[in-house]
Amino acid sequence: MKNEPASAPILVAALYRFHPVPDTEAAQAALQRVMEQHAVRGTLLVADEGINGTIAGARDNVHAVLAEIRGIEGFGDLIHKESEAAEMPFLRAKVRLKKEIVTLGVDGVDPNRVVGTYVPPEDWNRLISDPATILVDTRNDYEVEVGTFRGARNPQTTSFREFPDYVERELAGHETEPIAMFCTGGIRCEKATSYLRSRGFEKVFHLEGGILNYLERVPADESLWEGECFVFDNRVTVNHALEPGTYAMCHACRMPVTEKDMTLPSWEEGVSCLYCHAERTEADRERLRERQRQLELSRERGIPHIGQDAREYLESAASTR
Repeated sequence: MKNEPASAPILVAALYRFHPVPDTEAAQAALQRVMEQHAVRGTLLVADEGINGTIAGARDNVHAVLAEIRGIEGFGDLIHKESEAAEMPFLRAKVRLKKEIVTLGVDGVDPNRVVGTYVPPEDWNRLISDPATILVDTRNDYEVEVGTFRGARNPQTTSFREFPDYVERELAGHETEPIAMFCTGGIRCEKATSYLRSRGFEKVFHLEGGILNYLERVPADESLWEGECFVFDNRVTVNHALEPGTYAMCHACRMPVTEKDMTLPSWEEGVSCLYCHAERTEADRERLRERQRQLELSRERGIPHIGQDAREYLESAASTR
């Protein structure tokens, strides 16, 4: 394992590729082994349809894991997106076998067979500025609240499984109109556009590389993005420069909260926020206070906290990005 200076930032690599995996169990074992060997943490999901995940560690070590993935038949041209973090955003290394690498829950939707038309970030503004284009944010409602593209429709979903219901309810009858969709890194749109194509929609587009690719490649003074972008690691959100944003996370309900939210009487770190305060019983609060005490004690001692803190939640949720 290669070592880097202690001052070197942590490299965070987000990746996915839809391509049949020849042997999912062999891939799982090999990737778990190389992640542990190189002290790389995060979560990788492996399914018959492809591989998805976010990993973090020293730069050379992360690249060693990426090389292992690219060594799998059909994954040689895997594209990943990089960012940096001041501290390790994940608790452990996990490689999981799944039925889908992003869960839509509809049989027969196969991005390896058909998807929408990819639109490079440089061409995205022109497409979504056309009044004829229906612009749809495929992410969940709490992500949309943090930031979205100007004029985008919010499907008001709490999980990606609800997206087909939104399509049937709100997009039926628009099969011949141009529909542009986007998500954080592009993976949800692979499934979303494939689903629309399977339902007979003719003009389906999606942002190549997702919001993060757009923020990286489109200058801020030309951008149609408004707000920050929710990300599935302990940065919670990033701004247009892909730097850590202004949001924190409520460890009790996993909702992103603003600095203003944390001045409200409903805020108690690790216990409640404006979104979940009313739902908490006193027994809930005391249990969460004890968990928060244990977390703070672990931080003081410099050891990981084994409980279900926000980082562990974000790791488990990373497959929906």
